[in-house]
Amino acid sequence: MRRLVPWVLLGLGLAGLIRASAFGSFPAPFLPRSSASAPQLILVLGGDVARERRAGQLAQRYGLPLMVSGGSNPEYARWLFRQEGLPPQQYQLDYRASDTVTNFTTVVDDLQRSGVRNVLLVTSSDHMDRALLVGRIIAGSRHIQLTPVTVPCGPRCVPERRSKAWRDGFRAVIWVISGRDPGQWAAART
Repeated sequence: MRRLVPWVLLGLGLAGLIRASAFGSFPAPFLPRSSASAPQLILVLGGDVARERRAGQLAQRYGLPLMVSGGSNPEYARWLFRQEGLPPQQYQLDYRASDTVTNFTTVVDDLQRSGVRNVLLVTSSDHMDRALLVGRIIAGSRHIQLTPVTVPCGPRCVPERRSKAWRDGFRAVIWVISGRDPGQWAAART
């Protein structure tokens, strides 16, 4: 019976991915849809300076702590947040992530230990669907709600392929079940 549980969870996760793909949106498979808790932290996924700028503005406006996962070089990020009026103790720069899945896997246990239950997720409009899918699987497994804040990416936006979302969603489900990222297994084998 113990050997069957991971396969059942994998099947449920994949069923959620299939449902998400069929209906064009990505539901939170591990999290109830309604939650009344207020955001406690801003998590910005690196990859675009406009995301960090927007997150800095939100942190200043709402007095929330800010965590950057990936992102611009530390010198620029510190300069940018200083320009937004944020003291160094209000933001944390985390460079352990190398992609969308590791944006979440590297920080989710730290967030859970800190008692964070609701996060404002800041990323670009062309990245938000995949980020929400992955984040809701990984953060949702720790009962952390994500509230999206989309940053427009303008004329350079290129819609992401569904296959990227499927791949990363599958990696997220495997990580929740096993604690290991199959993307890192593949990289270790080459």
